[in-house]
Amino acid sequence: MSLITTHVLDSSRGQPASGIKVQLEFDQEGQGWQVVATGITNPDGRIGDLLPADAPLLVGIYRLTFDTRTYFQQQNVPTFYPYIPIVFAIQQAQQHYHVPLLLNPFGYTTYRGS
Repeated sequence: MSLITTHVLDSSRGQPASGIKVQLEFDQEGQGWQVVATGITNPDGRIGDLLPADAPLLVGIYRLTFDTRTYFQQQNVPTFYPYIPIVFAIQQAQQHYHVPLLLNPFGYTTYRGS
């Protein structure tokens, strides 16, 4: 399993949000963001293999960006948040970090999951 995983639930529909493109980036401290991985949520709204199992995880600042505009356009639903960036800090490189997103067209919530 990837050391960074995510799960997206569409609270307006009460269902997992499948087909959302997600990009993971690493902050290179003054040199900008470096794309580390991309993935698409599966039918259960999850990405469990964002990073290869043998990929090293560095201590630092990461950003997950969720392409919610395309997701809601496919449902013909307007949204206030076309992209949702979640920035978080990795402090222990050997731990698993699960970053869920609860989403609706006009709001979202996130937390560190398990």
